[in-house]
Amino acid sequence: MKIAVLGAGAWGTALAAAAAPRHEVLLWARDAAQAVALADERRNARYLPEVELPPALRVTADRQQALAHAAGGLTVIATPMAGLREQLSSLPDARAALWLCKGFEAGSGALGHELARQLRPGSACGVLSGPSFALEVARQQPTALVAASADAELATAAVAAFHSEALRVYTSADIVGVEVGGALKNVLAIATGIVDGMPQAGLNARAALITRGLAEMTRLGLALGARAETFMGLSGLGDLVLTATGDLSRNRRVGLLLAAGQSLAQALASLGHVAEGVPTAATALTRARGLGVELPITEAVVDVLEGRLPPAEAMTRLMARQSRAESAFG
Repeated sequence: MKIAVLGAGAWGTALAAAAAPRHEVLLWARDAAQAVALADERRNARYLPEVELPPALRVTADRQQALAHAAGGLTVIATPMAGLREQLSSLPDARAALWLCKGFEAGSGALGHELARQLRPGSACGVLSGPSFALEVARQQPTALVAASADAELATAAVAAFHSEALRVYTSADIVGVEVGGALKNVLAIATGIVDGMPQAGLNARAALITRGLAEMTRLGLALGARAETFMGLSGLGDLVLTATGDLSRNRRVGLLLAAGQSLAQALASLGHVAEGVPTAATALTRARGLGVELPITEAVVDVLEGRLPPAEAMTRLMARQSRAESAFG
């Protein structure tokens, strides 16, 4: 299969490298100097320096070349959420697209599939998501993902492109649930990082936060038309647990740094990568309020990110909420 991966960040590079031994993969980098360095050094020095790129992986800064390469094959958008609109709107007519980014678009509050429906009505679209750190995928460590699309042919193409001995790809028709899970888990990982950065909190608090975070994620998903069972799968519980507890999680790292007393600007500057939970938090909260859905953990994260509450006070406020009967969705 001919595959074009649009975006040479950590995740785009990792997925392109994973597929290159079996398919004809062309990785597009927006920056020409980065494309030259990737091709010459066989390493993504900025985003994935630990892994040598496979010899078969080709790199270009010519977007039209990348799109022409994938004609009749598979086009994968690997930009952050902020770049998805631009990439979708400039694809050739009727070109199917699969994206990797997770979140709600700032401003519009749209999920990826909603953007695609608006910009490319009638074209097949989908998302590849699930519990995955780019470094581990690039190292061919065991990983499981889910390709979600209303178009069964596109989901099947994603399996054909990326399924391997190290990378297992499942399919789902619930693109709403998969995208909500991918978006909210980043916000909840910030909250978990804050708790983990507070020595007085302990592991019991982490478990409570993850569990109630899953209920929060499910509530919003159901209000948007998702299926409840999706949140028990890879893109829900699986991605939440990984991102909220894994040391490679950038969003969890933001929470840890905030708990340590750093400002948001300092925390983001130290990452060197995008932490999608930061722009997603306020947008998700606005979307939820419009639907009459309560997201107390997300609301606490927004208060911390926007400087209205110190991290310790925000987490204390969560634990002080009025007791109620437990429900998976309540």
